[in-house]
Amino acid sequence: MSDWITSIEGTATGHNVALGLALLAAFLHAIFGALQKGEHDPWLSRGAIDFHYGLIAAPFALFVVPWPEPHMWPIFAGAFVIHVGYKVMQAQTYVLGAYTVVYPVVRGTGPLFAVIGAGIVFGETFTGGQWLGVAVLLSGIFGLALYNLMFLETNRDTLVPALFMAVGTGFFVALYTTYDAYGIRATANPFTFLAWFFFIDGLAIPPYAYYRYCKMENKPALKPLMRRGLIGAFVAYFSFGSIMLATRLDNVGEAAVLRETSTVFAALIGWLVLGEKVGPRRLVLMALIAIGAVMVEFNG
Repeated sequence: MSDWITSIEGTATGHNVALGLALLAAFLHAIFGALQKGEHDPWLSRGAIDFHYGLIAAPFALFVVPWPEPHMWPIFAGAFVIHVGYKVMQAQTYVLGAYTVVYPVVRGTGPLFAVIGAGIVFGETFTGGQWLGVAVLLSGIFGLALYNLMFLETNRDTLVPALFMAVGTGFFVALYTTYDAYGIRATANPFTFLAWFFFIDGLAIPPYAYYRYCKMENKPALKPLMRRGLIGAFVAYFSFGSIMLATRLDNVGEAAVLRETSTVFAALIGWLVLGEKVGPRRLVLMALIAIGAVMVEFNG
């Protein structure tokens, strides 16, 4: 599999595969966000997810994929720090704000920062048509957040800090997208990066989540929490793995923008699963997101 991945890098086939992977990552990332924002405390949900994906990744990292080259260890250390910062920001954002308000803000700021970062780190450039597509996509994302904000009935007292945290989380999304794209390109076998990333990344949050769980007066039942964590682990594998492989096969900026169609999927999940309302105005805004993503793809 890894030989095939490396053989199509920079080819037309690689571009098409990257497109499919980015869209798959968008759908799965929306599911992942809903899992973390669902019925449990976001810190507990994140801890359960990280525990499971670290545990499952361990044998693959230690015994299946080739071991990382020596130069990869500092890269893994940097990724660990960046992702811990991202998770702290994300969990606190979900604690403070309604899912359908903060999620579009996170996903809207992320691609803009990522496109800029990809230009600086990888020398990527967008055409005028692609920048127009980014503008259309961002107008849909931020319009969706503004619409949700206008009609928000809960969490209004924590709304301002939630929005600031959402913008900060979007910055971390762009930072880890660009940094991890550098990391997965720095090793000969992309699955070495993925296996070791999940193994190392699963070490940070579970101890704090366990501490938080022990301090709770009304502790949630462990079985549903751990089941959510196991499901989230597999979603994370395919979501994160897809977007990282997409950034190895094709432009980082394009993959980052296409992934933000996750906002459309998130709105649908918020409506169908979390019971949040979706009206005609929101459907129009969701259409703008999809149109913007198509413009980015076909003007490249």
